[in-house]
Amino acid sequence: MPHVPSSSRNAVVVRGEVELGDQRGRTLGFPTANLSIEGTEIKDGVYAGWLDRGAGLHLAAISIGGRPTFYGRDGFRLLEAHVVDFDDNLYGETVTVWLCHRIRGQRRFSSLDALVAQLHDDIGACRRWRHSTGWEPAAADLQDRVPLGTAMRIAF
Repeated sequence: MPHVPSSSRNAVVVRGEVELGDQRGRTLGFPTANLSIEGTEIKDGVYAGWLDRGAGLHLAAISIGGRPTFYGRDGFRLLEAHVVDFDDNLYGETVTVWLCHRIRGQRRFSSLDALVAQLHDDIGACRRWRHSTGWEPAAADLQDRVPLGTAMRIAF
């Protein structure tokens, strides 16, 4: 990924096709758009950001990692974007995901109740981030210049 000066605010942008996953997020009340990120250098964690489907920009709580609550250390890395206040099917669509603010690291939860409580907190953190910054990407920002299945660091 290109170097971005530390004085800049920056984001990691990932573009890819939404894949069918375990659908566990949906059963917990937090459906996600899943993108493969194998081979990318994105730090595991939970991020506030955006999902752009070409037909609209949406606030998203984004998890990067191997889903340790369900798979321990054996889970493959995946980007899971929960699109806030959104109820539509994104399977098969090509989307652009902007990871703008790291909320926390990945961790394993002792119960599904603890995980669900944390997911509510993460969405609250995303809303606070959006309210405090007011920033959102322009509809055409890099959308077609980010190769499918890769991550690109940008300054904003």
